[in-house]
Amino acid sequence: MSDVICVYSERLTKKYRAHKGELDLVLGDKCIVESELGGDLAEVVKVSSQVCHLPRSEKGTVKVIRKATPEDIDRFKWLEQKEDKAFRFCLNRIKERKLSMKLVKVRYFFNEKKGIFYYTADGRIDFRQLVKDLAKEFKMRIEMRQIGVRDEAKMIGGLGVCGRVLCCSSFIKNFEPVTIQKAKKQQIAINPTKISGLCGRLMCCLGFEDESHGRLYTDEEKVEE
Repeated sequence: MSDVICVYSERLTKKYRAHKGELDLVLGDKCIVESELGGDLAEVVKVSSQVCHLPRSEKGTVKVIRKATPEDIDRFKWLEQKEDKAFRFCLNRIKERKLSMKLVKVRYFFNEKKGIFYYTADGRIDFRQLVKDLAKEFKMRIEMRQIGVRDEAKMIGGLGVCGRVLCCSSFIKNFEPVTIQKAKKQQIAINPTKISGLCGRLMCCLGFEDESHGRLYTDEEKVEE
């Protein structure tokens, strides 16, 4: 049986496929998994799902480092508090320096040697003085990372007009282009307020519907023939 399981990170609102190796993990267990931040706390959400055991799931999986201890859980809670503090400090500095940027999230590395400050902006921002302020205050390496509005929605999360968790924050890994032609092809009324997501861009699900519509249309053509 494959050692691939599904885990969910509440901190990053992200689901992973992970190799548990020889670790004995059951549903609901907390564990530490590899991440771009040097480590992340995740909860086991599936241990026997066929989705997790498909051959394709072997690609892009992360490794479970160890089962989380109470100390690990407390440490991540502490990191979240520090991230919130850094967010408020950075927000005040942005306002004081009158920078045309919107701060989205702050993420600390597991070892606290680096912090990533995610933001959106219409153009390039000269944030050199801001970085000096942050480095002086938090005594760590600072990275300012610009993201798009769709990435912002994915990072923050929320509910779509359908009442479900946003597709981008629940399962979409890579954004595909969504054009107005896809809505027209499905004979959807072109009302920006109804076909736009929380990010202000066309809803990703228009792409899913377009694929389904295309398959159905092809099947109908075959029947008519």
